Amino acid sequence: MDFRTPVDINPSDWKLKPCERILFVGSCFADHIGGRCKRDKFRVEVNPFGTMYNPVSILHTIERMEESFDTVVLTLGTNHVYVLKETGEIVDNCQKRPQNHFIERELSVDECAEALSTAIGMLRCQNPDVRVIVTVSPIRYRKYGFHGSQLSKATLLLAINQLTNVSYFPAYEVFNDELRDYRFYAADMLHPSEQAVEYVWQRFSETYYGEEMRQFLSRWRPIEAALSHRPFNPESQEYQEFLKQTNEKLTQLRADYPNLPV
Repeated sequence: MDFRTPVDINPSDWKLKPCERILFVGSCFADHIGGRCKRDKFRVEVNPFGTMYNPVSILHTIERMEESFDTVVLTLGTNHVYVLKETGEIVDNCQKRPQNHFIERELSVDECAEALSTAIGMLRCQNPDVRVIVTVSPIRYRKYGFHGSQLSKATLLLAINQLTNVSYFPAYEVFNDELRDYRFYAADMLHPSEQAVEYVWQRFSETYYGEEMRQFLSRWRPIEAALSHRPFNPESQEYQEFLKQTNEKLTQLRADYPNLPV
């Protein structure tokens, strides 16, 4: 018997290349996935101007970016925004200013779609070949009430459905349909546990990693494990020989992949 409902994810028709440049912008879930991409030696930039939860704040980050990337991952957390009363501007960070300086409101489906479309258009002006992945964070927002949190996620999902020529990765659905158990939450019962993040990451890599990436990882991961090894006797001849062989493998890997990050 099968006691869960797996989410069907079609393999992407394009694949991430070893050591390519990837930008992650969005909620703290972007940090989790971006960190794992760093571990696999992509050249990764994660939230260069801070964590961004809503589509307008994500747009603000893209507006400030001067570099182009091969792939961009946008992770949406909420449609709630804070508007500075003095200027009417949606702010990305309240910077510990008094709450009475702001009005909290919800972006509509169309407002979310417009902000995302504008951001994606700017990315394509910088690099016409950029690949864009959009996803919704599974993190729940207790302060909205759980019904309000679901409405917020639904707004984001409806907005994403209006986008064209993007790849949607169903992190939200994987977490809620495949991992629907409190043991997959962290202690606050709102954020995914480390185990849950690792599972979502596994589904992400299955979707966007191809044979070229798998061959690269078959060489990099043994080197990574060797470099993290802590010997009982670091001065021993055996360890010195082990270190020499590891460094030789790393040197060869760098020769084969000149863009390998340090």
